[in-house]
Amino acid sequence: MKDTAATATLRKRLQPLGFSQTGEVHLNLTPAELVEHALRRGEGTLTDNGALMADTGKFTGRSPKDRFVVKDANTAESVWWGDINIPFDADKFDQLHQKMVAYLADKELYVREAYAGANPDYQLKLRVVNEMAWHNLFCYNMFLRPEADADTSWTPDFTIICAPGFEADPAVDGTRQANFAILNFTKKMILIGGTGYAGEMKKGIFGVLNYLLPHEHNTLSMHCSANVGKDGDTAVFFGLSGTGKTTLSADPNRGLIGDDEHGWTPDAGIFNFEGGCYAKVIDLSREKEPQIWDAIKFGSIVENTRFIPGTHTVDYANKSVTENTRTAYPISYIDNAIEPSVADAPKNIFFLTADAFGVLPPISKLDKSHAMYHFMSGYTAKVAGTEMGVTEPQTTFSACFGAVFLPLHPTKYAEMLGQKMDENPDVNVWLINTGWTGGSYGVGSRMKLGYTRAMITAALNGELNDVAFTKHPIFGVEVPASVPGVPTDILDPRNTWSDKEAYDKTAASLADKFVNNFQKYADFANEEILAGAPKVAEATLTA
Repeated sequence: MKDTAATATLRKRLQPLGFSQTGEVHLNLTPAELVEHALRRGEGTLTDNGALMADTGKFTGRSPKDRFVVKDANTAESVWWGDINIPFDADKFDQLHQKMVAYLADKELYVREAYAGANPDYQLKLRVVNEMAWHNLFCYNMFLRPEADADTSWTPDFTIICAPGFEADPAVDGTRQANFAILNFTKKMILIGGTGYAGEMKKGIFGVLNYLLPHEHNTLSMHCSANVGKDGDTAVFFGLSGTGKTTLSADPNRGLIGDDEHGWTPDAGIFNFEGGCYAKVIDLSREKEPQIWDAIKFGSIVENTRFIPGTHTVDYANKSVTENTRTAYPISYIDNAIEPSVADAPKNIFFLTADAFGVLPPISKLDKSHAMYHFMSGYTAKVAGTEMGVTEPQTTFSACFGAVFLPLHPTKYAEMLGQKMDENPDVNVWLINTGWTGGSYGVGSRMKLGYTRAMITAALNGELNDVAFTKHPIFGVEVPASVPGVPTDILDPRNTWSDKEAYDKTAASLADKFVNNFQKYADFANEEILAGAPKVAEATLTA
C-alpha cells in the first residue's frame, strides 16, 4: 500500500480490527468502481442489462449449521441456545480472528462504511472488510448508504470481516467444518469465512438487530415486507418461502418500505433495516415481477445465474447451479420505494401461509392470543416431491417466520407482538391462506391469486370492518361471511370439500401438527399465547 494521507487514515480505521499491515485497501468505492474491480479480478461478468453476474462458489445459500454465537458473560443467560444459536468459545473466536487478519494482511481489501436501520435513533454504524470487490458492492446495495459528504470516521457499532478464501481448521478452531459465520456481541464483530454466499453478511446483521433491538431497545424486530398506502396506512407481510410475500407486498398503488427486515419501535412506527432488496429470481419474468425485473440493471448483482447460450442474456429458468438464484439492488431501483424507509405503526398485519392441506380459511382475523400463537408457529405446508413416492404435503414451522435468525427465545418476540397490539388497538392481524382450496394438494386447487389480492385489498380498505365473522371450530380464527370480489362459497374451507368427513380428519391432523410443534415452546409461553392453540379435542366437526 502506498504511503499517502488516505492510506494512513485507512490504516488507522483498521487498526482496532487487528490489522497492523495490509495490502492495497479501497474505501467506499462507488458501484462503477467496484464493478470495474470485480471484472478486473475475474469475479464476475456483465449481463446485457448491465448487472454484474457473480457466483458464490460451493455455498449457494446460508449454512445454518455453521452459524455460531460467542457464549460469554453478555450472552450466556440471554441467547436462545441450541441448534439455531450454536455456542462458540470466546478464546476460539479471538484465535480465528487473528488467523483471518494474518490471512488478509497481504490481500487487496475493500472497506465499506454503512448503516443498518433507517430510523437514526435505532441505527447501527457498520464497517465491512471484504476480500472480494463484488461482496463490497453487495454491501453497498443492501445496507444504508451514508450521504456523499458524511463523516464516516466513526467507531463502528458492528464490524464484519468476510474472507471467502480463508478456511478454518475445525480440529483447531472449534468450527464444524471449514466455513463459518460467527457473531460476537461483546466484541461487536462478525467473522465470515470459507463461503462466498453474500447473504451471510446481510443475515448476520439481521441476527445482530434481532438481538439488540428487543433486548436493549424495546423494539420488535421482524422478518417481513412492508408497504404503505397513499393515506399513510402501513401494512406488514410475514411469510415463509412460497407463500407469496414478495408478490403480495409488491403493489403499484402502495409505496414499498422494504422487502425483508423491519423494526417496530415503542413510539415512532416501523423502519426498514436495509437499503436494498435481495430477491429470488428463479423463473423471473417481467409479467410476474415487473418491479424486480426492472431493478436488474447496472449496479445490481445477479447470483449463480447462467446465460442463454451464445448471449449475455440471463436465463432465469436455469437451475443448473441452484434454485436459490438471487439479485441484490438498492431500494431506490424500485419506482415506488419510500425513502427514508420509515412509516407509521401498521394498521394491518398479514401472516401468509400456503396450506397445501387445504384446511385453513383463505382469510381470517386473529385476536391477540391467536396472533401470538400463529406468529410463534410460523406455519406453511410445502408440496412434497414425488421421486420417493411421497405425495402428502409437508408441514414447515419456523418461529416468528424466521426462526433461524432469532438469537432470543421466540416467546420474547411473540410477547412483544402482543404488547404492540395492546398499544395499537386499531391494528388488524389477518391469516391469509394462499395455498389449496377444495381439498389437499392432488385433489383441490391452488387459491387464485386474484382472490387473494381481493381479500388483502378489502382488509386494507377497511371493507371487512362491518362484516359478520364466524369462529372456526378448531383453529378459533374469525372467518368473514363475505369479501368484496370473492365468491362467498370459498371463504369457509370445509364448504369447498366434497368429502366433509375427509376435511374433518385433515383439519384434526393439521391441528395435531400445530400442537406437537408448539410443545418445544410450551414451557416458556404464557397463558395468553397458549390460548391461541387449536382445539384438538374438538377436532371432529358436525356436518
